[in-house]
Amino acid sequence: MNKRRPLQEEYAPYFKTYIDKVDGVEFIAGLKNQSLVKALETLSEEEWAYRYAPNKWSVKQVVKHLSDSERVFAYRALRISRNDKTPLPGFNQDDYTDNAYADRQSPAALVREFKNVRAASIDLFESLEEETIDRVGTAGEARTSVLALGFMILGHQNHHIQLFKENYKLWQ
Repeated sequence: MNKRRPLQEEYAPYFKTYIDKVDGVEFIAGLKNQSLVKALETLSEEEWAYRYAPNKWSVKQVVKHLSDSERVFAYRALRISRNDKTPLPGFNQDDYTDNAYADRQSPAALVREFKNVRAASIDLFESLEEETIDRVGTAGEARTSVLALGFMILGHQNHHIQLFKENYKLWQ
């Protein structure tokens, strides 16, 4: 698999925050080794419903957001890896969250969904050849490589783990 980090011209500046949260270059190993699922399984019902401020997402909503975002990033990676030149639209995370009704779902269902989405992402990236992981397309009006999308998935989750610790005061 690719042994480099994405170059800045391979992703929109907005995603630098996420890509910088990935240590090293082996993002697939990172996807396999993230321990968020185990941590989530320790939460009480009250913690799942917790919002650290008015109008902020609950833990349930954040986990659903992670699943939704990973699906979008992986779908973009699939399309670009298959040499699809169609520009891919952006997505509004707030619209997705508002319409996902995560707070109505059980923690077990949210964890199961997250695990399944992650397994599918790992399968996708493990199936890619070296030349396909370096392919670049357009997503959200910016040049985006398949490699950068893999880093975005991992870094996005690392970003939210940090927020869970800092803002939600989980796993201190």
